[in-house]
Amino acid sequence: CTRRAWMPPSRCPPLRDTPSASPALWRALPCPAAELRLDLVLPSGQTFRWRESSPGSWTGVLGGSVWTLRQERDRLWYTVYGGEAGADTDRCLREFFQLDVGLRELYRAWGAADPLFREAAKDFPGVRVLRQDPVECLLSFICTSNNHISRITAMIERLCQAFGRPLCHLGAQPFHAFPSLAALTGADAEAQLRALGFGYRARFISGTARAITEGLSVEGLHQLRTVPYAEARRVLCTLPGVGTKVADCVCLMALDKAEAVPVDTHVWRIARQRYGMDAPSAHPLSTGDFFRGLWGPRAGWAQAVSTQPRAPQGSALTPQLTPSLPTPGPLLR
Repeated sequence: CTRRAWMPPSRCPPLRDTPSASPALWRALPCPAAELRLDLVLPSGQTFRWRESSPGSWTGVLGGSVWTLRQERDRLWYTVYGGEAGADTDRCLREFFQLDVGLRELYRAWGAADPLFREAAKDFPGVRVLRQDPVECLLSFICTSNNHISRITAMIERLCQAFGRPLCHLGAQPFHAFPSLAALTGADAEAQLRALGFGYRARFISGTARAITEGLSVEGLHQLRTVPYAEARRVLCTLPGVGTKVADCVCLMALDKAEAVPVDTHVWRIARQRYGMDAPSAHPLSTGDFFRGLWGPRAGWAQAVSTQPRAPQGSALTPQLTPSLPTPGPLLR
């Protein structure tokens, strides 16, 4: 995604809620609800930078720009503040939501293999996995240890406001880019993070930022997209504050490892209660292998649907109570 320049407050635009208000500033991609439900994906705990700015409209930061998204009549509408929408922004959005992956076909395959999935899928259409920037995804998920979505979202907002480049204001709401690694490796970065309420995670965030800058490199992190899942997971687990669950989240949501199945207490409980993994020999670390055997090479995507708590289709989901991916929990860091 092309990074855009910051607009000073005097040039801040108003929030654009719907395409009908300023049709020339909006652009649309074909996208039926069966392929994507913004209300199920964006507040699910995959990303922490989007909020429902008005009913049915979602505003957040992607690729160094501020966007508002909305779904109407099998179209994914979007507007980008501070720049023109076109082929590049289409591509950026398609990559972020991985719209080239046909979700309905996958739902049918998973349903044929798993009656429990088939039942869950009736209430949760359009749940797909995002493809995020690896650095942002990694540092964000380090914040998820022993935490919940609303608090993580507030922490990431404080992180971006304190260390990130300002982008624009929409009304009174400021938006910032995700911090650069240079900003997070400064001499006082850890102390600043502690002052912002990050606690023990402050050391892990600054330590991982430094480990990438001085060792793995940003290019090396991106290149993990091309290596086997087990190798990518192994490399991630060498970084400060990264255990198996965080590594699997990053593998799934940033490194193109669709087979990664993050396991926490919520997923382990579902595996035991719904899928019978309650034998004495069963172990949380074997859960991923079990689901990969059941759902196949995109097991991580299937998990995003099957581990949803039961709720009526179309209901408003409260993110901290009904995440579509594993809630941050103490079982596996």
